[in-house]
Amino acid sequence: MAEIDPPGQDIPAAIVASRASGRPTVALALGAGGAKGLAHIGVIEEIESAGYEISAIAGSSMGALIGGIYAMGKLDVYRDWVSTLAKLDVLRLLDWTFSGGGLIKGEKIIGTLRELIGDVHIEDLPLAYTAVATDLEREREVWLTRGSLFEAIRASIAIPTIFRPHRLGGRLLLDGALLNPVPVTPLIRERADYLFAVSVDGPAESARGEPGPGQAPDDEGHRGGLGEWLGKLLPVGSGTPRQAAPGALELLNQSMDLMQANLSRLRLAAYAPDLLIQMPRDASTAFEFHRAKELIELGRARAREALQGWRGHGSVTPDIAG
Repeated sequence: MAEIDPPGQDIPAAIVASRASGRPTVALALGAGGAKGLAHIGVIEEIESAGYEISAIAGSSMGALIGGIYAMGKLDVYRDWVSTLAKLDVLRLLDWTFSGGGLIKGEKIIGTLRELIGDVHIEDLPLAYTAVATDLEREREVWLTRGSLFEAIRASIAIPTIFRPHRLGGRLLLDGALLNPVPVTPLIRERADYLFAVSVDGPAESARGEPGPGQAPDDEGHRGGLGEWLGKLLPVGSGTPRQAAPGALELLNQSMDLMQANLSRLRLAAYAPDLLIQMPRDASTAFEFHRAKELIELGRARAREALQGWRGHGSVTPDIAG
């Protein structure tokens, strides 16, 4: 069972090895965002190909999932698997329920990932890892740094009303994005040369109803895919086709995107990373995992662009303030 502790101060072996090789180390914060978080895969691959060593990761929700799988050394396995998913495959992973505080139990998804990836205790990972969750009863942010990796991930992805809350260590935990969508703060004390953050809550880049970045024009549209299908499971508003109110699930998704984007900006202004890599918040809906290849490539492209324009790129001189 995962424990809730502040991050440790020991220097992981991965940092020692990377410093011996002369490569600059990076503490990486991965933000929440549902399927949009698949872009983290491309970002990580681009950071590594640019010559950096990732020595610590903190993630909220989807960022906790991608970061944890990377820390296990199984990111390529997950990438290849998720890239094959069609819409029907995604639906088969959803274990619907009408009790327990969420529409989806989440057991089937986590079980499938455990079979695919395996599980490990966080303290046995080769680099520092923190999954961020929200303690509903105590109304505070918690950092999961010990115990089962996938227990911590399950707590961090518990999107309110979508996934059931997850009880862990006697605490009822929800999505870490409720309080810290892009968790830079757990990494401030890590001994890395640079601190990078990846947010999928950047400015929107496509008009309502138009294809998002990396999306083919002949696609169904990022509002017309799996997210819209799921939205039809819940009551929709009345009105003319042009003025119809969104369905309950769609409204929830849009509202949480708006709140998360604003909270991300506030937190990143208070705790600025050395480099912020952003994806547009309209790159996809939270449910479009069948667009994995496009989203991964989007992450790779945005990371490459950000690194090329960053003043510190290529330097091995430590540059973080924290």
